[in-house]
This record gives sequence, C-alpha cells and structure tokens, in this order.
Amino acid sequence: MKYPATLTPATDIEGVFIVSFRDIPEALTQGDGQEDALFMAQDALITSMEFYFEDKRPVPLPSRPKKGEHLIELPVSIAAKVLLLNEMLASGIKNSTLAKALGVSQPEINRLINLKHSTKIDRIADALKVMGKNLEVRVS
Repeated sequence: MKYPATLTPATDIEGVFIVSFRDIPEALTQGDGQEDALFMAQDALITSMEFYFEDKRPVPLPSRPKKGEHLIELPVSIAAKVLLLNEMLASGIKNSTLAKALGVSQPEINRLINLKHSTKIDRIADALKVMGKNLEVRVS
C-alpha cells in the first residue's frame, strides 16, 4: 500500500522540504533536503494512521499518484491492519463478536488492531476470513 506524497520547499527555511499526503491530511512532516523529508514521511504516515485507529474511523486508501508525487509505502503489517480495520468498520463487526468467532479473547483482538503491536499476518488473514474476505499477497 503506497500513498502519494507531495514535497514542497519551505518558503522560510532554505533546503527544508514539507511532506504532505492528500489522502491522509493529518500526515505532515518535513526534512532537511528531499532525501531526509522522504525518510520522515513514512513515520508521519504511520503516526497519522493511529488517529484513525484510535477514533475507529475508516482509513482512506491511497489514490492514484499524480505527476511529481512520491510514493510512500506502508509496511505490510500496517497495511494489513488498515484493511482489517476498514473491513471491521464497513461490516459493523465489533471486537467482541470477532473474538468469539475466532475463539480468542477480546484483548487479543485489541492487539490485532493496534498498530504498535506486532501481529502475525496469518491472524489478520483469519480475522478477515471470518468476515468473508481474503487477504491476498503478491509480488509485483
């Protein structure tokens, strides 16, 4: 999952670039030079995802990049959790219902949709399967 980002030179500080994401407006960062700004972009993107998870709001999926935009990739584990959260919200399934369907405790489901908790991808796939969805992985 790759989000398009725009790098804009700062108007008041030479050599500094501001990074913004049109799909995730909360994600803003800057860096000393383009390389540093792009390095900081992924962290800003992930940090902004946490707001959606905390508020239990659907995370906007990335739109097609426009000319001049840079693509910032989410780690696969984070991308899978984004898809899981969005599907849970779209289907209206509650953590307790998902826990019961998977035969696990509710705290395990809470960890499953916590971006800071390391989760096995198979567990995310199992949760999606309960909702009638399949997690597909491919090489491109």
